[in-house]
Amino acid sequence: MKPRLEESSITEDNLKEMSFLDHLEELRSTIIQSLVVFFVLSVLCWFFSGKILDILINDLPVESLYFHSPLEAFMVRLKVSFVLGFMLAFPFVLSKIWAFISPGLFTSERKKVFPFILSSSALFYAGVLFCYLILIPIVLQFLLRFGTENINPLLSVQSSFTFVARLCFTFGIVFQLPIVVLVLSLLGIVTPQFLLRQWRYAIVAIFVAAAILTPPDAVSQVLMAGPIFILYMGSVAIAMIVVRKKKEDEEE
Repeated sequence: MKPRLEESSITEDNLKEMSFLDHLEELRSTIIQSLVVFFVLSVLCWFFSGKILDILINDLPVESLYFHSPLEAFMVRLKVSFVLGFMLAFPFVLSKIWAFISPGLFTSERKKVFPFILSSSALFYAGVLFCYLILIPIVLQFLLRFGTENINPLLSVQSSFTFVARLCFTFGIVFQLPIVVLVLSLLGIVTPQFLLRQWRYAIVAIFVAAAILTPPDAVSQVLMAGPIFILYMGSVAIAMIVVRKKKEDEEE
């Protein structure tokens, strides 16, 4: 029985081997297109940055924020524009990265790229929303309690936005864990059974990562470590199902 060309060798589109310079040109094009989209979206977000900043501040458990230099308010609005521009451009950048990688994939593997991009983007936004809506209010309320009758918070808008944006971005990246576990399992680098057996070490690693990525307080560390561990166990369960289905398809 002849092996299927689709699975046993590279497709006709990939028969023409790209030179090293061709790869560099493709990489350059990918980077430029991603930067252009990011820049355009950031410029568009600038026109709404003031209103968006007011909305963000109203959702925080603080009465008001202040800027302590003439340049600070402008720089914060610039940061808001860049952060929102990146978040909006994230699916496009991810799709361009996979478009750069896809020539080395089989046709059957290319069909899985779109669900991967969709799920990865959804997890990124879910992590950002979880952090902003749940984690940030709890952490700020906890940290602001350390004031006294004579020590009142006078928060700058720049430090507050940097604090919020850094945590939200961190959670967006951390929520990519299911994708990472699934890809590693499909590539055979690790097995779901191995990851399941190592859950105790996973807990230690998760709490260490949470201690590094969050402010130095127990509340934010626990609030990050808890969801990450749930994601870890959920990722292992999903990887088991997908890997088992892949083996059944290969046997058929």
